[in-house]
Amino acid sequence: MWDNTWEKIFSSRPWGKYPGEDVVRFVARGFYKADDRSVVKLLEIGCGTGANLWFIAREGFEVYGVDGSQSAIDISRARLDAEVTGWKGSLAVGDILSLDFPDNYFDGVLDVEAVCCNGFEQAQLIYAEMVRVLKPGGRLYSRCFAKGTIGDETGEVLGHNTYLPAVGPMAHTGLTRFTAREDLPELLPKNLTLLEVDQVVRGVPLENPILEWCITAEKNHG
Repeated sequence: MWDNTWEKIFSSRPWGKYPGEDVVRFVARGFYKADDRSVVKLLEIGCGTGANLWFIAREGFEVYGVDGSQSAIDISRARLDAEVTGWKGSLAVGDILSLDFPDNYFDGVLDVEAVCCNGFEQAQLIYAEMVRVLKPGGRLYSRCFAKGTIGDETGEVLGHNTYLPAVGPMAHTGLTRFTAREDLPELLPKNLTLLEVDQVVRGVPLENPILEWCITAEKNHG
């Protein structure tokens, strides 16, 4: 469910301009060997101000982004128009629970900490929607906060592993769900094969860690 807190954040704060190393690795491993990158379609849900799409478009892929924030989409489009001549694809304000794309349309679908801003049951629906628009054999990438991150089990409880965190990186940004490793079989659709589940650990001292799952999966054929 869209939280208008993010519209206020994107319209008022400077935001990161460059992708994380994990996103670069996912795109490189999955798609750099394509014979013709211009026909490879990659979608990011909750694309924010477009740092990941900027990188992907510069690498020659067709890019699509959906976000609930008009400000984020405007910033994304302005940067692509200014810095990536002739980029292909589209950006739109939309609901990631109901993507306006046909079945089996994308070669890859990315989520960088958008799904974890939704409760458990909604996250199941969003992952199912991501897989619906993914081609058989296509790849899904999801980065999300893990249990144990500073802020987990603080603030108001909203559901399974879901809080309005009182501290940590997601304090004052609305709902955050902290994913336990054992949640993944229930969160992800059954027609996915997990390829890799890494955990990134940041934060010193480690009494206040930021833990993130980096999940790569492939949509099954048939």
